[in-house]
Amino acid sequence: MTVTHVMRRALLLGVWVFLGGCSSIGDWLAPAEIDPPASLQDITEKVQLKARWQTDIGSGAGDLRLHLVPHYANGRLYVADADGRVMALDADTGRTLWSVDLEAPLSGGPGAAEGLVVVGTLDAEVIALSAADGSLKWRTGVSSEVLSTPVVALDRVVVRTIDGKVQGLDAATGEERWRYEREIPVLTLRGTADPVVSGDHVLCGMAGGKLVNLDIRTGDVRWEATVTVPRGRSELERLADIDGNPLVIDGLIYVATYQGEVAAIEESSGSVLWRRKFSSYSGMAADRYNVYASDASGFVWALDADNGAARWRQEALKNRQLSDVAVLGDVVIVGDFEGYVHLLSTEDGALVGRGRVGSDPITRGVLVADGRLFVMGDGGELAALQLVPVP
Repeated sequence: MTVTHVMRRALLLGVWVFLGGCSSIGDWLAPAEIDPPASLQDITEKVQLKARWQTDIGSGAGDLRLHLVPHYANGRLYVADADGRVMALDADTGRTLWSVDLEAPLSGGPGAAEGLVVVGTLDAEVIALSAADGSLKWRTGVSSEVLSTPVVALDRVVVRTIDGKVQGLDAATGEERWRYEREIPVLTLRGTADPVVSGDHVLCGMAGGKLVNLDIRTGDVRWEATVTVPRGRSELERLADIDGNPLVIDGLIYVATYQGEVAAIEESSGSVLWRRKFSSYSGMAADRYNVYASDASGFVWALDADNGAARWRQEALKNRQLSDVAVLGDVVIVGDFEGYVHLLSTEDGALVGRGRVGSDPITRGVLVADGRLFVMGDGGELAALQLVPVP
């Protein structure tokens, strides 16, 4: 085990300390966290990745675990990098439609809807641009740094900050209209799940294993659900954050916690329908039958959407620091810490293809939208990819 690998695992865990301290990196890492990543084995390809276009968008998210991910809307792809650049690209060709330099340390976003493109910064600002040409609409201060994507809906911009607050801003002016606050644990993962809009409410996964449903216009709490009750004697053992985005499908919410559980929750009431032991810091995907997720050890799972039972588990990518999971047709897609994109069969989890987008880690940047696949590495390499069956 090299020092570099230990540091990489520490960065991946990204523990954020609000009180107290810890004597060394090794004190923070459980033995499972310092296992070496699995070597890639030869596979029989049944699906190939073909690039429709590829471009470099700048510094990307860098190595700070920033939440800068591509966003698709109305035939455009909106992207941002850590140095302050925000761009709109034609999703079909990759052609740059506009580009602006905000000269700000961007850390979350972009989100886009209702004619706005919105980003958050490490300096506790939210900045809104015109989706048409990138011109500045407004910028406003929030309570802390933004490590999630702001969302726009129903004349509100909803922002989740790392200090446990959710703020609803007026989409026209940036003025705060409501605020939800929750005390956060001593230790949390460095990162937060995006607010997820569903109808007239917004779902927010919180540190400590809680999911909250807020009225998007007023911020009133509709319900709170406990996904996981933190357990253990030490603060590190009690880490149980929701860092991957809640997934809403047909009136059900699927959500997972780090060192906790994955659960299905009824959207209307907040009632937990099923839960099972699971640890994940990544976003999930689903089709009509299964929920697909990668766990903290790098295993990829298909769970029965009705009851959480495991349909299959793929262990060949152990400790490869997997990205959010996506699904396109009958293929599950996940990136890793060396820039590889892995394709798995939805039927049995078999590895059916592999490609690469640069050599930087792919942490969040796997996006399926409008039947298309976009992948962005943390270093700023961005590609639109096709899945092509091998003859």
